[in-house]
Amino acid sequence: MRAAIYEAFEGAIDIKELPDPTPAADGVVIRVEATGICRSDWHGWMGHDPDIRLPHVPGHELAGVIEEVGAGVTRWNPGDRVTLPFVCGCGHCPQCLQGHHQVCDHQFQPGFTHWGSFAERVAIRYADANLVRIPSAVDFETAASLGCRFATAFRAVVAQGRTAPGEWVVVHGCGGVGLSAIMIADAIGARTVGIDIKKEKLNKARSLGARAVIDASHVEDVVQAVRDITHGGAHVAVDALGSPTTCFNAIAGLRKRGRHVQVGLMLAEHSTPRIPMDQVIANELEILGSHGMQAHRYPEMMAMIAAGKLHPENLIAQTVDLDQGLRELQAMDRFDTIGVTIINRFGA
Repeated sequence: MRAAIYEAFEGAIDIKELPDPTPAADGVVIRVEATGICRSDWHGWMGHDPDIRLPHVPGHELAGVIEEVGAGVTRWNPGDRVTLPFVCGCGHCPQCLQGHHQVCDHQFQPGFTHWGSFAERVAIRYADANLVRIPSAVDFETAASLGCRFATAFRAVVAQGRTAPGEWVVVHGCGGVGLSAIMIADAIGARTVGIDIKKEKLNKARSLGARAVIDASHVEDVVQAVRDITHGGAHVAVDALGSPTTCFNAIAGLRKRGRHVQVGLMLAEHSTPRIPMDQVIANELEILGSHGMQAHRYPEMMAMIAAGKLHPENLIAQTVDLDQGLRELQAMDRFDTIGVTIINRFGA
């Protein structure tokens, strides 16, 4: 199979012919039809993820067709159109038995713990517990865009943030996760504010439902700007970027008993940010993480897509081939991309 592989962190990413994978007893092999390019892939290439072992094939947002099925798989067959969360739970540990597959004790993560989907084929473990059937009305590119950023944003806004209609949701960072969060919050009746330093991203946020936007590069006090727009602070804040500044501003801009949801990864030197703990205590604020979404929670999201309440396809900025995708991946530290880039062509 044709696949992208790197042998050193921050090193060259090459496209090579690699052996086709074979399914584990509890797994499948998927022919990849589309895969997203995510900043998490960039973090992996930079060496920020301790689970990655070299050499490595990146890629974790994928959709495709099952080609082979392991002997122990009971729910899936060759030819099925499927996608999956980027965290696959084992189905048997205490977390999974409580329904929390996204924090499984033995999780399988394509593109991190194992080789991923920047390839013509990918092997996936724990198939019965994690695969999601793609409705016939949803194309592969849209399905691939759900697997990390959109599903994570859905769970962040709906489950972790417990967002209610009429509440103010302030999203810090209008990349793929942030724009997804704005669309989802707007769809459930919340009032949203998007914050970024790029005019184009703020314009996109408005087009997806943001009631107001803040250009952090031109505002002296982002926290005060949030309080002015929301008449006292956000009910829910989402840090969709992951930086010490956005994390601090998101928490500091909450109203009393507000909820902060941290989605943007904070790794390496950013892993221990400054937090306004005095406000957390005095105002009884909540600080929550959000790490993907379980496969068994996908139906709620898929139903909103089928009903026309959510349009994740509007977040797809471009589709590229595998060679172009590698250049996009290596440039993700510049934050230039608006929306989601999808690889949907893998041949030479």
